[in-house]
Amino acid sequence: MIDPSAVHDTLRRHQLVDGYPMVMDLERSHGSWLRDALTGTEYLDFFTCFASWPVGYNHPATLEPEFRAAIELAGRNKPASSDLYTTLMADFVDAFATRVTPPGFEHHFWVSGGALAVENALKTAFDWKARKVGADRCHDGDELVILHFRQAFHGRSGYTMSLTNTDPRKVALFPKFAWPRVHNPAIELDLDGGIANDIGASEDRACREIEAAFAEYEGRIAAILIEPMQGEGGDNHFRSEFLAKLREYADEHECLLLFDEVQTGFFGSGKAWLWQHHGVAPDVVAFGKKTQICGIYAGPRIDEVEDNVFRCSSRINSTWGGNLVDMVRCRKFIDIILGDDLAANVTARGAELLAGLRAMARERGQFSNVRGLGSLIAFTLDSVETRDEMLRALAERQLLALPSGERSIRFRLPLVVTAEEVQIALERVAACMPTGART
Repeated sequence: MIDPSAVHDTLRRHQLVDGYPMVMDLERSHGSWLRDALTGTEYLDFFTCFASWPVGYNHPATLEPEFRAAIELAGRNKPASSDLYTTLMADFVDAFATRVTPPGFEHHFWVSGGALAVENALKTAFDWKARKVGADRCHDGDELVILHFRQAFHGRSGYTMSLTNTDPRKVALFPKFAWPRVHNPAIELDLDGGIANDIGASEDRACREIEAAFAEYEGRIAAILIEPMQGEGGDNHFRSEFLAKLREYADEHECLLLFDEVQTGFFGSGKAWLWQHHGVAPDVVAFGKKTQICGIYAGPRIDEVEDNVFRCSSRINSTWGGNLVDMVRCRKFIDIILGDDLAANVTARGAELLAGLRAMARERGQFSNVRGLGSLIAFTLDSVETRDEMLRALAERQLLALPSGERSIRFRLPLVVTAEEVQIALERVAACMPTGART
């Protein structure tokens, strides 16, 4: 086994190494705490592997013999689960479809990778729309487009690069489709949680651009795609009324409404899916990260087309059909999250963190627009330089966080986070207040 002190140099000989300076101790990291094998330092992890690790490290339930035997069995084999089925897979699919997927969404598809989940949602929409209008009218689908939003991050695969528009480094120089991109009417909040910007004017602008796109691409828009909360783009939240308007546009113009919940789904918002806070049902949802296994689920509107991708063999597929080890792990996480009511826990802890950050901002200034739901918390600083300085200071005080958009910091809490750990985080944020903050 390579010594922890040699990890970075070993990797650097063969690949780009631009991640964290620590070496994760897989055995001794625990709960909300990530341990550095180099120094023994423990970090309060509000990064959670880009919001992908929900139940903390080495959760006691994952050490139970029955689970260890199941995941070890899956790890010793890697069947092509798209065509070769197992009892482990059936147990997972039944648990996900009946305990996590909302009622009425009967179609499921599994794949490895959030971008590929989004991409298969797009393929579902392209297939649906082409069959609706007739393949000859859309030149075998070549003229179909996806309406999407500014500051969106949907992945880095072939189709999704045409939609992602956050950091230019992630998509620049790669060929992309010129699909319609419209204004994203994000909410800005005051320090009492009220809407502070002219959200009506912002939504009106978005609607004008959407209607112009439907006129320009008449009969060619296969779907409207949106993250119910844009993560990398700035932790941008939208009003329920705006999402309801998107639902109306999708119905009126005979296209699908797709929600990308790769970052927000699987109880991260305090509900199984963030869209449930708004009460606006989509046609297809892409998921990943916390779910371990990625994929999509879809509702009854898909069945308006008889030979849709869930009925016609091999229209969407992959060799592995996801990953059986991830399925077994997700199955266990479902038991942990529902059995321990972690959704209620993270709802309460997120509210405590929001309240503490807002109180700090009122007292000391220097950051604003404190926002979030459940594990998804963010605030905005006055400049990118101030934001980056604060991120470095937080890491020096052993609190891991992420950048969001141009000037924001985002926290992605583990669902098992405690009230005591929230208080520790607030104390560390206070100790890292940017230079020039009021005292």
